[in-house]
Amino acid sequence: MTVTCAYAPALAWPLIHHPEAAGEARRITKDVLARWQVADEPADSVLLAVSELVTNAVEHAEPPLNLRLSHDLYTHRVHIEVSDGGPAATDGDWAASCTPDEHGRGLEIIDFLTTAHGDRLERGHAIHWADVHTTA
Repeated sequence: MTVTCAYAPALAWPLIHHPEAAGEARRITKDVLARWQVADEPADSVLLAVSELVTNAVEHAEPPLNLRLSHDLYTHRVHIEVSDGGPAATDGDWAASCTPDEHGRGLEIIDFLTTAHGDRLERGHAIHWADVHTTA
């Protein structure tokens, strides 16, 4: 009897809590999506969602910062998790320097790109997650 795994193994990476973390997370995610053979259009949605979640963590939360990706082969979804050390006392340099109309659209973008997203608090950190369908 052969048992088929429904999930590609979940993969996780620590990220340095600085503005370049979003770019590093995109590079990591792009490589993983290529290994998982995710098509270009859903891959673009995953990459943008990762970028938004990591940017939000850098701008509004404390370290540590971690990225976790998994792929459910039955439901054709990539699950993204970005964990951080919880809310920061003050916003990061970029968010603090902007007027309200220059930022604040990240969750709207996440809502548009994903099938589901949310947050959960665990002891000592927050996890922001999103699911993206990988089929047309």
